[in-house]
Amino acid sequence: MSVMKNRAVLRWLVPVTAGVAVIGGGAAVGTFAAGADPALPPRSAAQLLEDLRTSRLDGLSGTVVQRADLGLPPIAALAGQATGNDLAGLVSGTHTLRVWYGGEDRQRLALVDTLGEQDILRNGRDVWTWNSRENTATHRKLPADAPERATVPATPADAADRALEAIDPTTAVTVGRTATVAGRDAYELVLTPRDKASLVHQVRIALDAKEHVPLRLQVLADGQDEPAFQVAFTQVDFRTPEADQFRFNPPPGVKVTEATEGKRPGPAGKRFEKKDAEKPDVRTVGTGWTTVVVAKIGDAATGGGAKPGADAPDAQMLGQVLGDLPKVSGDWGSGRLLSGKLFSVLLTDDGRVIAGLVTPERLYEAAKG
Repeated sequence: MSVMKNRAVLRWLVPVTAGVAVIGGGAAVGTFAAGADPALPPRSAAQLLEDLRTSRLDGLSGTVVQRADLGLPPIAALAGQATGNDLAGLVSGTHTLRVWYGGEDRQRLALVDTLGEQDILRNGRDVWTWNSRENTATHRKLPADAPERATVPATPADAADRALEAIDPTTAVTVGRTATVAGRDAYELVLTPRDKASLVHQVRIALDAKEHVPLRLQVLADGQDEPAFQVAFTQVDFRTPEADQFRFNPPPGVKVTEATEGKRPGPAGKRFEKKDAEKPDVRTVGTGWTTVVVAKIGDAATGGGAKPGADAPDAQMLGQVLGDLPKVSGDWGSGRLLSGKLFSVLLTDDGRVIAGLVTPERLYEAAKG
């Protein structure tokens, strides 16, 4: 696996001073570190990016801890309940996951909590999802041209892959301090948005000094000293896991559902197919860190009421939460605002959802158009 695939990100690299530039006071950097910072040979930002670009990973297994403090209302748990997917709750709180990687088409993720376990396994074109609490499993067959990207972005490498896509002239790329993550020495690559409209202050990626694989990713919000989001290995083994780790053996009494191509799971295990005419009209405004997504989804965007039907209780629950969001208005119109430490979402009364890692003022500008 190459974390950066073949992206030509180096051409966007801003000049950096020779040596190591220390970013910040280091309070957030030490979250998973133990002892003094390791003494490693100096590496420039260009060298670290090249390390990422050329890195290859045959396999690994380990334990990942994800922490999210986005300053959001308790909407994440509601989203998980409405979709029947506990993984939606990963946007808040602290979660422990076990991960196995055996190649581009063999991955496994286990979300472990006090009440049970939820697994996602990919073995070739077969993908299984299993919920131990309900003893239910879903199987689906991927198309032959399925993307090689991991099924779920759960590891620091998955998160870093997405963060590095934002590298363009609006990004300052520097080198932070060294660290120890999961008992391994690591360099730190720091991405800093130049546009002040971005709510992201910095993204810090700790790279294994030997394997050049991301071991930790931290996202700091503007004006905050502690990460609003962090995903990091607490234990990692770079040996390729045995093939049995990626085979799903249904436990006794499990209820298995075969997913149908073109359909996706709905609330409470129901399935529905979305017609092309019902798909939202989506466009983007801006570039880089201040890209804003604008989607036209209909008059129900602000939770003004649920449409009748079998799924009405879930829609009513969601509508109640959205209805509690603060009202906002301006020369762009009116609606409700969901704001957190890292992103803002504007739900307009005319049925648009406008979102980005930006200040609300940038959303209002996009709403005018």
